Amino acid sequence: MSETSMSQALVANNLPIPGAIGSLDAYIGAVYRIPVLSAEDEQALARRYRDEDDLDAARELVMSHLRFVVHVARGYNGYGLPLGDLIQEGNIGLMKAVKRFDPDVGVRLVSFAVHWIRAEMHEFILRNWRIVKVATTKAQRKLFFNLRKSKQRLGWLNAEEVRAVAADLNVSEREVMEMESRLSGRDIGFDMTADDSDDHAPPAPAAYLVAPEEDPSQAYERTDHEENQLELLRDGLRALDERSRDIIRRRWLDADNKATLQELADEYGVSAERIRQIEANALKKMKALFAA
Repeated sequence: MSETSMSQALVANNLPIPGAIGSLDAYIGAVYRIPVLSAEDEQALARRYRDEDDLDAARELVMSHLRFVVHVARGYNGYGLPLGDLIQEGNIGLMKAVKRFDPDVGVRLVSFAVHWIRAEMHEFILRNWRIVKVATTKAQRKLFFNLRKSKQRLGWLNAEEVRAVAADLNVSEREVMEMESRLSGRDIGFDMTADDSDDHAPPAPAAYLVAPEEDPSQAYERTDHEENQLELLRDGLRALDERSRDIIRRRWLDADNKATLQELADEYGVSAERIRQIEANALKKMKALFAA
């Protein structure tokens, strides 16, 4: 949902929007004018949605909490991503929370939804903050957000602070230092400078990074080696008897439909152990050819 479509959603629900429809400020102003639900109304709407699948009740629950999404999104302004996009992702988390909310647990929707809202925003930040992902595992994501918060307060971490962060988040000091290095890095264009007309700009990585696979001699050597290995494989198969060759081909070379020992045993009328022995002997002969 874009900034415009978020505003249009409010229009579709007969909610007044001041100013231009496509304005993020207008959207924020409108959602802050939506009344906050009382605990009793929230419970009633949640039960209507859960028990009767009442989409109007779900919509009202979502609309009444849009202001909270804006509040959470503003807390991530320092990541350099558009506020409208953060709000959009947070709204998705809010809708997921409403879908899973159980009014019988005894907590307000806002307390339950905050985790879903933040989760969607975190995923968006990690997908878009760098060209290369800075965090891929759950532990790294937790470290990313906690460490960035600490760095904003402390700047570069000293050895004692690294130990404290590692102990607090239950990770190694090496992981803390590696994540700090990622946070301090920046994206660089591979094949051009920020301004091609700047004669004093440093060279782009394409000018000095080595690509061995592009070297003609190495490419030829690699291709020749691969062709030689294929020819040895063909020679090895030709040296086998027909049954052994069929077993090796179906056990090792048919990647999409690999036969089992029992399937081959049933086909040849012998035991699975006998098929295994034939396979082992055939591989031994082929390995000897490769080693020669």
